[in-house]
Amino acid sequence: VQLQESGPGLVNPSQTLSFTCDVSGASFTTTYYYWSWIRQSPGKGLEWVGTVSFAGSTYYNPSLKNRAAISWDTSKNQFALQLRSVIPGDTAVYYCACDRDLDGIDYWGQGTQVTVSL
Repeated sequence: VQLQESGPGLVNPSQTLSFTCDVSGASFTTTYYYWSWIRQSPGKGLEWVGTVSFAGSTYYNPSLKNRAAISWDTSKNQFALQLRSVIPGDTAVYYCACDRDLDGIDYWGQGTQVTVSL
């Protein structure tokens, strides 16, 4: 499985961040595959942002206070993340990832750096 993120690079505070993750080597709907967004801010550890399951169920980190939304497009075999009302604290490298059978991340994208700044 290969994952490739794309993102905006630089956004202003209060705007919406939009990312996509192109998936190859597996179908988005493969049973028991879970597709996640994870980020790492400068000097901090990895932070789970949210997950969408093979069946289309979504789960989010409560700390993001309902600002995150994950969507998917099975025809393109990709999933996406929108993060609304961004603040400088959202500056991070954002990764998409795949977990088979909920036993830990099996595949990672290379990550895409986003900076939130005026």
